[in-house]
Amino acid sequence: MPKIIVAIDGYSSCGKSTTAKLVAKQLNYPYIDTGAMYRAVTLYFIQNHIGLTNPKETEQALNNIHISFRRHAELGRNDTYLNGLNVEDEIRKMYVSEKVSDVSAIAEVRHALVAQQQRMGKTKGIVMDGRDIGTVVFPQAELKIFMTADPLIRAQRRQLELLEKGELIGLAEIAENLKMRDYIDTTRAESPLRQAADAVYIDNSLMTLDEQVEMVVRLADEQIGLSLRRKASRA
Repeated sequence: MPKIIVAIDGYSSCGKSTTAKLVAKQLNYPYIDTGAMYRAVTLYFIQNHIGLTNPKETEQALNNIHISFRRHAELGRNDTYLNGLNVEDEIRKMYVSEKVSDVSAIAEVRHALVAQQQRMGKTKGIVMDGRDIGTVVFPQAELKIFMTADPLIRAQRRQLELLEKGELIGLAEIAENLKMRDYIDTTRAESPLRQAADAVYIDNSLMTLDEQVEMVVRLADEQIGLSLRRKASRA
């Protein structure tokens, strides 16, 4: 059976990571959370007081950063490890969210992580979500999705996610944080967030999670079938 790359891009807190995880499970593909990678770098920068305007300092810091993912059997999730330490819960906190778009906009950071992401998908058969997966990381991906939702709904989803982790943050503060991240993500010079020309646009404001997953899996199955037919025609 031919393998494909499923690239899911979209705005913060639109539900793309949750959808991507479940799609990967149904396709029996590894799931790569690129947002977690940028969050891990951001956490390292915060903890080590790395400046954001010194390219030499940034490059030196990146040489000291190793990011990996490990399956957490009890919780049934992939956890993010930074230099051997499980940082999955820490990188989701608000103080990291407030800085992650600034760190993600640094050219050296993006170059380093994009190279790592491309190595992860060299043999295909993965689901990866982020901001520039279908435009920069895998412009040749067989299936590209661009996901969004109403800003208020995104803020409410983010607030619920934080509450489940024990953080009580006002809706107005979350909405302002998302607005700021959207601006930085879409206007940065390096790999800005934008919809690929051949991406399927999904506004999931009024969709259930099951509906989103079902739609993406159906689209993936169609692409796998297309790849299979192409392979057969060349045989």
